[in-house]
Amino acid sequence: MSGCEPMAGEAEKAHAAMWPGLVALAAATLYLIALLAAENQALIIVLLAAGIATVIAAAWLRLLDYASRSFADHEDALGGFAVLAALAVAVVFHEDHFVLLLVTTVLLTTVATLGLNVQFGYAGVLNFAGASFFGIGAYTSAVLNAHTALPHLVVLLTGGLLAALIGSLLLLPVLRTRGHYAAVVTIAFALLFKTFLEVNDVLGGPQGLQVPGMKILGWTFNDNVSIGKIALSFYMNYFVVSLLLLIGAFILVRRLERSWIGLNLDALRLDETAASCFGLDIVRWKVTAFLIGNFLIGIAGALFGMVGSFVAPNNYTFADSLILVSTLLLGGIGNPWGLIVATLIVVIVPEKLQTIQEYRFLLYALLVIGVLLFRPQGLLPRPVRRYFTGWRP
Repeated sequence: MSGCEPMAGEAEKAHAAMWPGLVALAAATLYLIALLAAENQALIIVLLAAGIATVIAAAWLRLLDYASRSFADHEDALGGFAVLAALAVAVVFHEDHFVLLLVTTVLLTTVATLGLNVQFGYAGVLNFAGASFFGIGAYTSAVLNAHTALPHLVVLLTGGLLAALIGSLLLLPVLRTRGHYAAVVTIAFALLFKTFLEVNDVLGGPQGLQVPGMKILGWTFNDNVSIGKIALSFYMNYFVVSLLLLIGAFILVRRLERSWIGLNLDALRLDETAASCFGLDIVRWKVTAFLIGNFLIGIAGALFGMVGSFVAPNNYTFADSLILVSTLLLGGIGNPWGLIVATLIVVIVPEKLQTIQEYRFLLYALLVIGVLLFRPQGLLPRPVRRYFTGWRP
């Protein structure tokens, strides 16, 4: 019995480590529901102030570190609870078009930042044209839905493939430059892409294009849903598909990180010269990270085009690309869980706090400056890589 007791104690300790994550997830879900339900601007400001104070106190007491470690130790179980939390939010606001559209935007923006995370967070490949590749996916859905009979699930994949394919045109200048110079190449592409859309009459010019709604097996997503006496917003259809897309993208990115591919990408990011000396093909892994990241961004953009029913050049500017980068910095580079938290903040706060909508870029700048000064690793820093299951440093 004496030999079994330590083992039981260790198992109980490991199980107890899930509670910080569960408590954080439950608190975040209740807070999100309260914030989304609030309409009075004074109440919204009070809720935001309380949230900021809570986060600062949690960081000072190192509670964020406990929550982050809990998610790292029990990611599969807590991931399942996170999906249930998202469904709970959708159930609470099942008739509210605006809230469901906002939550769907969060889901798809998170998918896009996951793609950017593969490039920036894992491989260290700078990409300041994320919104441009998002726009490539959106315009793909606009053109194919309007002029072809392709199944809309195939359209989503096509949007991702075209974003990756067009992104491959940047590979030559990106591979021939490093650091800030490579970033300038992607900035130039973002500016050129917006100009190209504005002068191209085939793609609607500055006025943009209408995007037909999604249909799967005869199911029209732009129609409201009724289950008995319960009426659901038509955005519930897009919410479900977006949630499934986010789950798939999240699993892909996490499996990629934990594989030997992720190990090679980490080596490339940490020291490109040393990685080359040890035999890693630098070009191959930069190309891999760039294409996978743009593929995810393009799929998210293709679905978002159908959700919004309209695409225009002003929706995919260099400023929007900076928002994606600021989201990555805020959440914690390399940690997908942090990206979800940061996307909630970046997307929802300006929409709910209408008095600062015109100054939202100032808000993003202040958030980035604050994170760089007081928590440079982000709200939820990336945990140490584990080479053996159950091992902890």
